[in-house]
Amino acid sequence: MLDLLNQDTFLRLAQGLFVTLEISVISIIMTSLGGLVLGILMVLKNPYIYAFCRFGLEFIRVMPLLVWLFIVYFGFSRWLGIDLDSTTSAIIVFSIWGSFEMMDLVRSSLQSIPKHQYESAASLGLNSLQSFIYIIIPQALRRLTPVSMNLLTRMVKSTTFAYLIGSVELVKVGQQIIEFHNKNDFAPFIIYGLIFIIYFIICYPVSLYSRILEKKWS
Repeated sequence: MLDLLNQDTFLRLAQGLFVTLEISVISIIMTSLGGLVLGILMVLKNPYIYAFCRFGLEFIRVMPLLVWLFIVYFGFSRWLGIDLDSTTSAIIVFSIWGSFEMMDLVRSSLQSIPKHQYESAASLGLNSLQSFIYIIIPQALRRLTPVSMNLLTRMVKSTTFAYLIGSVELVKVGQQIIEFHNKNDFAPFIIYGLIFIIYFIICYPVSLYSRILEKKWS
């Protein structure tokens, strides 16, 4: 056991964690921006935009994430002649998937604002754009924040799929360490236990904070 828990093991896990965080952070930023824009567009009541967003959301939800990863990494790179590495492919897939999921959360948050809030804003002399910016969006963000945090933790945990297209993230590094120490019967338990603890440290504080916000703003 002691030969497994050495500096090299922790260094390699740290390198895998860096790739996991790279995929997660970039995808979360793209998701937040894309989801906010698409969510606002979806409530503008333009039938063509709404139909596109709804179709995109259902298409994303029906198709498994793993299939999306294979299509982008193995398919698009050949069809379009683009050299996409596994990490970039994972970021593209998680950003698109997250943006449409976030879009639905933004849409539901905006539509949950009571109608009288719009009427009150109009009575104060605010036009539609001013009402949206100063009255509706701040209230919607309070309702959006807790549920969006749950989505973001799901995204962090879903990055484990990236190892199936060759991305050397945390789980892939763990597998390599286990294979190197294949004579150690406790290697899978120890390494996967460490990976579990790392994901718990990353995701649990976010989940806890979202529950605190939900209780505070309910």
